[in-house]
Amino acid sequence: MTEDSRTLHAIIVMGVSGSGKSSIGEKIAAGLGLPFAEGDALHPASNVEKMSKGIPLTDEDRMPWLDRIGETMKASLARGEGIVVSCSALKRIYRDRLRAAAGGNLYFVYLEGSRALLTERMAHRKGHFMPASLLESQLQTLEVPTGEKGVVTVGIDDTVEAIAAQALKALAALAVTD
Repeated sequence: MTEDSRTLHAIIVMGVSGSGKSSIGEKIAAGLGLPFAEGDALHPASNVEKMSKGIPLTDEDRMPWLDRIGETMKASLARGEGIVVSCSALKRIYRDRLRAAAGGNLYFVYLEGSRALLTERMAHRKGHFMPASLLESQLQTLEVPTGEKGVVTVGIDDTVEAIAAQALKALAALAVTD
């Protein structure tokens, strides 16, 4: 991506739990020289408590969280800075809400992986509030962003470094066509 596109856009690294949003988002941010915001840290305490108990979030639960992410992006863009944020962004209505908050200056990196790989990754995570039992509900909620403007899809069956490199290459190509 060019210097101009880095300062004018926010990037959301999206996908279901276990797809590597945080690790890959941090690498993308480092590669672009942008700050990284952990979307999970913006969840209201009530959401974290609910998920910790294995209870899936509803649209109503997610809206305040999406608004916090939107405010974070909007503030960064208002300062003339780009930002990379991790956020599941499972439904089109969530992504559209985030696009509106960013004034349309938003790219998505969709991390796509098989149920088996996601399950394996979640089983090996330590210290995360999201139990593996919620993966199925996330997969059922997911509306794959195929064909949406500003979205690149990257497979997750590689190293974090290789996945981030693929994402950066795809984002650079997308910025040229924007």
